[in-house]
Amino acid sequence: MKLTKIILFVTICLLSFNSFGQSWTADNRNGTYTNPLFYDEFSDPDIIRVGDDFYLAGTTMHCMPGLVVLHSKDLVNWTFMSYAIDSLSLGPEFNLRNGKEAYGQGVWAPCIRYHNGMFYIFTNVNNHGMQVYMAKDPKGPWTHKSMNSKIYDLSVLFDDDGKIYAVYNYNEVRMVELKPDMSGVVEGTEKVIIPAGNNMGEGHHIYKIKGKYYIISANYAPCGRMQCARADNPFGPYETTVISANETLGFQVGWWASNVYMGDSQVPEPGYKFKLSPPGGNRYGAVPLHQGGIVDLPNGDWWGWSMMDFMSVGRTTCLSPVTWQEEWPYFGLPGNLGRSPRTWIKPNVAATTTPSAPYLRSDDFAGPKLQPVWQWNHNPVNTKWELNKKKGSLRLRTLPAKDFLWASNTLTQRVVGPESYATAVLDASALKQGDYAGLAYLNIPYASLGILKTKDGFILRFYDQCTDKTIEQKLAVDKINLRATGDYEKDISQFSYSIDGEEFINIGDSVRLPYQAKTFQGSRYALFAYNTTGVEGGYADFEDFKLVEPLADRSKNIPVGKIITLTNLGTDQLVWANPHGMMHSQGKNSSEATGKGVQFKVHDRDKGQVALEALNGTGFLTVVGIGISGDVRLMKEESKGSLFQWQDMLHNQCMLLSLKTNRFIGLTPDSTEPYAADRPGALPNRKDGTVFVWKVLE
Repeated sequence: MKLTKIILFVTICLLSFNSFGQSWTADNRNGTYTNPLFYDEFSDPDIIRVGDDFYLAGTTMHCMPGLVVLHSKDLVNWTFMSYAIDSLSLGPEFNLRNGKEAYGQGVWAPCIRYHNGMFYIFTNVNNHGMQVYMAKDPKGPWTHKSMNSKIYDLSVLFDDDGKIYAVYNYNEVRMVELKPDMSGVVEGTEKVIIPAGNNMGEGHHIYKIKGKYYIISANYAPCGRMQCARADNPFGPYETTVISANETLGFQVGWWASNVYMGDSQVPEPGYKFKLSPPGGNRYGAVPLHQGGIVDLPNGDWWGWSMMDFMSVGRTTCLSPVTWQEEWPYFGLPGNLGRSPRTWIKPNVAATTTPSAPYLRSDDFAGPKLQPVWQWNHNPVNTKWELNKKKGSLRLRTLPAKDFLWASNTLTQRVVGPESYATAVLDASALKQGDYAGLAYLNIPYASLGILKTKDGFILRFYDQCTDKTIEQKLAVDKINLRATGDYEKDISQFSYSIDGEEFINIGDSVRLPYQAKTFQGSRYALFAYNTTGVEGGYADFEDFKLVEPLADRSKNIPVGKIITLTNLGTDQLVWANPHGMMHSQGKNSSEATGKGVQFKVHDRDKGQVALEALNGTGFLTVVGIGISGDVRLMKEESKGSLFQWQDMLHNQCMLLSLKTNRFIGLTPDSTEPYAADRPGALPNRKDGTVFVWKVLE
């Protein structure tokens, strides 16, 4: 993979950006939000409302502490609340002991509920059955009960008559009654409520709304969509329909390690030959929005959430407006049901909120405890790590491990997209022979850069498991800055190092970061220290960890007040227009069409809405038709048809959502037809004629 030049360019861009302290938030600070809610992994989300407060729980698998709970007042801005689990004492696999591991296992698809003053989180711990965690306060403490039942991906309903139901299973949907004391299921109550073949899938969410029972599920055949079933009785009969389909927000599946699976009995060791599949549309898995549910606001509005695969970042959470039609809760807007805008107006709640990310991602390790963004890879060995508050460092004492993936006390946090870079300061002076410590990507394949202590001194060691490539060079110092610079829309990263903390030197080629189903997680930054010779060694001190997100500041991503041109990404042709319509420039490509494209002035119309005025004297870009026509013209007078919700696709790319049709402006590439506001949304590759590249003219 000779992508170093690309990464060098990305690194320069990152270093020149001045928004070092900002982290991605969905809130655009103008009354709108842009998906995803977090640009890092939050898979299998479940949301409830209690009064004016919203609570969100999600999958954490083998990482500890686990079973995270977040809090929000507006469904857009979230803060960390608690972890329900400190560690899992269910076997040696959770401790990376005796040749056993729990990668991709552990906590799956939780269901959070509130009933009679008590919060409940139901979850499957894979291979150990259903568990429930309970607390009067979502901040904890949480108490735990094993429910002695092999139920997974469940959803729970506390019904009005006092009965408690759980729905679960794949394809053939089953329901069972739970005991009020949460000791297990009521024997003899299990029943198939929706037979196989009704496209209901898994990851169910059950609700009772206005006397009817609704179940929302994720179906993965052929590529992912959201189904809804409803009935007058909890045990059916149910009728079903599709409520969300084909919505990818313009994102493809990324690179995929196709020969690494969740059920593998062996962790790939150095030298393993990975089979990597390149990106390509919807060819694998549930790329479109899937596995989510719905929640109501105090004012009666409804909103939906779901997850979507965002390449090496992992599976993220997205928010969608819900439109009720014929008593079905469709994701999307009237006139465009089943599709969700990437950017939309924030939920209408009474609370005044400020943009906030759920975590502080950088850590100087000077506090009394680790920032909650950190999770250990499997259970930690608590006697072998500590915070040195006097020095301001994280101390990891080395334990024997045959490889990085078997190392105890590896401290991780999720990578953040679309681009970010992490810098760790390592003091290796106390390492002993055979100790290896540094910064890594926890992924399969993994990659690492650190200091190895040998009998001859210190070695700077880089290793890429994907290519099985090792680079070692002598090091004259024992303190170093280690950096991983990631472009997570391309699934690549570059390692570099610095002696003085100013000048960073790349080492090795760029690292490929494919998604895979062994860890079943996106890539993670990892601080590690272990001994390679089978003994306990010394220790490594990490004095600082900084994470920088160059694209987190999106305040200039709508060119309000600027004069721009628009180039169709699918055809590489400038937009031109006359009073009769909006169409391609006459040149074969943008360079040949110079001077033929229309220049538009972008007028701010509040809440991320814009009007585009053509500067050729023909007026405002306006939608004059509805439905299939969605006729786009230039009109002298601005009207409601002239309003568009700007969809920020990053990288100077956008879509224009007509607020008259609730559909997007676009055309069919290679067609002679003019533009129309009739498109439901973008294809994953963004080449379908719906996405524009905008350029500001000086």
